[in-house]
Amino acid sequence: MNLLRNPLMKTVFSLLILTMLSLWQPSLAQAEHEGKIQILLLGDSTAEGSIPRQLKPEGPHLEAVIEQLLAAEGDLPACHVVNSSLSGEYIKRLFDSGRYDRDAAKLPGLDYIFIRYGLNDRARRENFAENFPKDFHELLARLRKDHPNAVLVPMTVIPFSNEEASKEINDLVFQVAKAENLEVFDIYPRYAAELKKGFNMLNYRRYPLAKVPEKYHALVKPFVSGDRVVVMDNELDPILGDLPGWYGDRHPNLAGYNVIADETAKYLAKQLRKQKTAP
Repeated sequence: MNLLRNPLMKTVFSLLILTMLSLWQPSLAQAEHEGKIQILLLGDSTAEGSIPRQLKPEGPHLEAVIEQLLAAEGDLPACHVVNSSLSGEYIKRLFDSGRYDRDAAKLPGLDYIFIRYGLNDRARRENFAENFPKDFHELLARLRKDHPNAVLVPMTVIPFSNEEASKEINDLVFQVAKAENLEVFDIYPRYAAELKKGFNMLNYRRYPLAKVPEKYHALVKPFVSGDRVVVMDNELDPILGDLPGWYGDRHPNLAGYNVIADETAKYLAKQLRKQKTAP
């Protein structure tokens, strides 16, 4: 007997289908990467990590560590992180170089976009206090147009310059975010707190070979890259740490990027759980 020929059973079956559809919720992921949440990182050298990639190409680097930390939570959807950051970049250069159109505009299915600029903007953009917010607003407008389903996440910079410069940049980031009704992911306090455990523990050493005394050239030979000595951590500090400017390069080493990855994963985990429980 075909139960669906019975009008009452047809009504019950239809109601059952409607109930199931109302309970079904689409995947959190809008990404077109094997159904995973797709996350884009846009920023400068403190987000790219070019030197750690040269010294330890096998990684894992920032984007992979974020993925691993999110996966370790156990209750979150799978995530894929694309790091499209570039050393020396500032927002105007991102546009003027054509890189935005090549590397960011057409990426499919982005769910979250983290934006961390300001250090190079302050150093290279004329009339920084006026033009940086204008550039940031323009970037957010372009991202909204090209990725209407993505959550935009402005970030503060890490402690790289002095406190006064960092505050100037970060105050402008908060100002832009407030005007755009966006939440700021404030990475600065966590990174600053980690630096209190050892001021030079999160940066690599990159020092001109010409400034290293000749008697140490054989010692530093394995660490020479071009015309510089490049060391990921404190390995040579006991011998060369007294050289003027030895600790001058404040770019993150792998430990520094792991601080950024850990804080980013914590921020994302909170956002993903909120989205998962939203009505």
